[in-house]
Amino acid sequence: MSSDTLTPPAEQLADRTTELKVVPARHPARWAAAVAVLVLVAQFAHGLATNPVWEWHVFADYVFSETIVQAVWVTLQLTAYATVLGFLLGTVLAFMRLSHSPVLRTVAWTYVWIFRSIPMIVQLVFWFNLSALYERLGVGIPFGPVFWSVDSNSLIGTIGAAVIGLTLHQAAYAAEIVRGGVIAVDPGQLEAAAALGIPRLRRIRRIVLPQAMRAILPTAGNEIIGLLKGTSVVYVMSIGELFYQVQVIYGRNGRVIPLLLVATAWYVVLTTVLSVAQYYVERHFARGANRTPPPTPLQRARRFVKTLGESR
Repeated sequence: MSSDTLTPPAEQLADRTTELKVVPARHPARWAAAVAVLVLVAQFAHGLATNPVWEWHVFADYVFSETIVQAVWVTLQLTAYATVLGFLLGTVLAFMRLSHSPVLRTVAWTYVWIFRSIPMIVQLVFWFNLSALYERLGVGIPFGPVFWSVDSNSLIGTIGAAVIGLTLHQAAYAAEIVRGGVIAVDPGQLEAAAALGIPRLRRIRRIVLPQAMRAILPTAGNEIIGLLKGTSVVYVMSIGELFYQVQVIYGRNGRVIPLLLVATAWYVVLTTVLSVAQYYVERHFARGANRTPPPTPLQRARRFVKTLGESR
């Protein structure tokens, strides 16, 4: 018997294929987990809406009050100062650690080790009490006469002590973030740039840092958001930032839960703004590696609305 008689014709195979019923894959565990999560979310939302302890009317009275808004401004100032100064100092420390000089490497490593070892609240209290250690600060010849001096309390106020403490603490972490981004750049590019006679500073500014930013930004953004929330620690210095003012208000009226909710809402809003800014900054520095970046959420929303309009 020939093999042709055993093999069904192509037409019969096509007919059998069309008769097959395609059944989508079922995921009962996935659906059960989704339902359970939705039930928990619904219960939480119901509790927010019906539990009288939240006192939403008190929340509405204070969330945009003048005292709270001023406290938010102080929080933003502390975050901005500590971020800019901390990353500037951290960048210097990072390149000191990458230096060929053993003195610079040792000093930078020691700085990072010490300031990552001491809790932020201890550093803030220390700088707040600096006048107990040095009553006057001056300028002069090292180990020699002092030409000009000033009282420590008048030179470094409460805000100044907070900025110094936050900056020095932030610089230790920023140094490691920048160093990690720099060493992630292919060293062959630096060798090629050096072979072309490009000066060292220009190599760092035009070749190393633009590429290192892709590795630096995600961790740096996370660190800045942590710093924003970490500014609440300065309440020990009686600085009128957000958390301190919330404590003062609920200490007077006893409305603890709604006032804590006020602080939570503002921290969520500020963190969201920083996250959006981080997204667009990362997108900007990803242009060299991603010729056609994916559309932004706003572009996707516009495309979706346009598609709905065309379908009608």
